[in-house]
Amino acid sequence: MWRDALLVAGKDLRIEARSKVALGQVAPFAVVVLVLFGLALGPAVGAGSVLFAATAGLFWITVLLATVLAVQRSFALEAVDGASDGLRMSGLDPAGIFVGKAAAVTCELLALEVLLAGVASLLFDRHLAGFAVLVASSVAATVGLVAIGTIYGVVSIGSHQRETLLPLLFFPMAAPVVLAATKAWDGALAGAGRHGSGWLDVLAVFAVAYVAIGTVAFGPLLEDA
Repeated sequence: MWRDALLVAGKDLRIEARSKVALGQVAPFAVVVLVLFGLALGPAVGAGSVLFAATAGLFWITVLLATVLAVQRSFALEAVDGASDGLRMSGLDPAGIFVGKAAAVTCELLALEVLLAGVASLLFDRHLAGFAVLVASSVAATVGLVAIGTIYGVVSIGSHQRETLLPLLFFPMAAPVVLAATKAWDGALAGAGRHGSGWLDVLAVFAVAYVAIGTVAFGPLLEDA
């Protein structure tokens, strides 16, 4: 499974490196969303402003929207010229395909989150305190979000309405992960690392649960697609 996962992840990352879709489309989209949040809720900055208080929530809403784009892009690669049929007949372990595609999207999103964290810090006048909690919660939340997105991405791959079907399926299931990640970031940014770290357990449970579900269910879902 792990060998197949590395093959699939390497394939997806090489395609993204050559096409530069994540760099040229997803990243600018996410930055523009953060800027629009700033324009809508600003211009005041500082501890008493709306932007200051809402930094964590706005950050994770932006990541949520970017996740949809990244997952759609990941499965759009398999929807062209019958590539999904080739994937099914390749002999690769379905669990390995799931882990590989999820790992590739996770790497892309984590790189994007580094950029977004810097932009949010500058725009919303927030110091990135509690660095360990921020990093740990970002990794756990991103794994959970991508696992959910990959599960529903394969469900929507064979649908003519996949561009709208994926968000409809994804957002309700991703809401608890976004909420827990926001709480963890709120605690870390406020300097209450112990409070923020309490939400890491919740994020870890979500991540492990969704990865386990995806590993088991991806094969049948791919066949149905």
